[in-house]
Amino acid sequence: MAHQQTTASPVNSMKGFAAAVSSGFFGDMLEMEMPAFQSSQTEEPFTAKQISSLLMRALTDINPGDPKSLLAGELPGMSVNDAFLIRKGVGTDTAVGPEDNAPITYDPIGGLHEGAGTDISGNHGNEPDQPPAATDEPDDTGSTGGEDGGIGEPLKPTTGGLKAVFIYHSHNRESWYPELADQSKDPNSKTKNITLVGKRLAQKLEENGVGAQHSNTDYPTAIPKYRWELSYKYSMKTVKEAIASSKDLKFFFDLHRDSQKRKYTTIDIDGKSYAQVYFIIGHKNPNWEKNEAFATKIHEALEKKYPGISRGIWGKTAASGNAEYNQSLASDSVLIEVGGVDNTLEESYRTADALAEVISSIYWADEKVSADKGKAS
Repeated sequence: MAHQQTTASPVNSMKGFAAAVSSGFFGDMLEMEMPAFQSSQTEEPFTAKQISSLLMRALTDINPGDPKSLLAGELPGMSVNDAFLIRKGVGTDTAVGPEDNAPITYDPIGGLHEGAGTDISGNHGNEPDQPPAATDEPDDTGSTGGEDGGIGEPLKPTTGGLKAVFIYHSHNRESWYPELADQSKDPNSKTKNITLVGKRLAQKLEENGVGAQHSNTDYPTAIPKYRWELSYKYSMKTVKEAIASSKDLKFFFDLHRDSQKRKYTTIDIDGKSYAQVYFIIGHKNPNWEKNEAFATKIHEALEKKYPGISRGIWGKTAASGNAEYNQSLASDSVLIEVGGVDNTLEESYRTADALAEVISSIYWADEKVSADKGKAS
């Protein structure tokens, strides 16, 4: 039964299993199968609770750590947000994954979020089109500081006028409770939303010499008879048009804001709070392994420089919604959830800066490899 499950569902694949057990235990399993392999990881206890939970999930698809899974198989729509962990980050809670919730069409009653009525960001009550001033952050003018890098400074690499990165937003109005004047309503905004984070990421990439193109298309306005459930259909057209207009585009990022609470989406690093990120890989894409490899590069680089900022790489099947996320259009394409409904724009900006730092490093490393191969040939 377990073997049949592994062939039918990626949630029970070896990668999903590897993410669920300790590195020491998994290393010992590899040693049993490959005598030449020697694991350097210390084996950690594999408790009876973990064993029973693993068997229960493999045979019944019920996760004892998630009571909702008991009903998900019987009630349509209950499993729509199910995601399975592919690679975990520092301190990742494997029972708490990303949530992608549709906008609320009514005014909810009571506190849907943490921190209601408090000034988490330090600018509560600002108008929606006025982002908070991040006084401890570098300016975001997009200036590269000149071509010569200054007296005594080495020249910075640059793509010149070529755009290598494309940033867009399938759910462009996703916002944050602390940034909205009325915190009782749905955390979506026409003006103060995730597109500001995408703009910040593009600007920081430009500062690192990597040309970036940002789309802030407001789909609810741009699309006649707009339907939220068709968001990825609309954004796919955006990506295809970008690819058609520029053969230099290499990296593609669909930036979102997750629906999880602050305690699951925030981390303090060196005295500053950052919005954590989830990387989402759609398994409906037949070449998803290439996209996951790209996401892994970013995830590992982030964890090295900003331990704990990544909540890991999560996969979604067709049973979880779109499950393709335009990732079949390019192997270096990934969906990134930046923070959650209770984070602030300032925290999200810090994370965008961190992403720009590692993405630009990865880009230039790839370019060096390509150049070396060209010389060798």
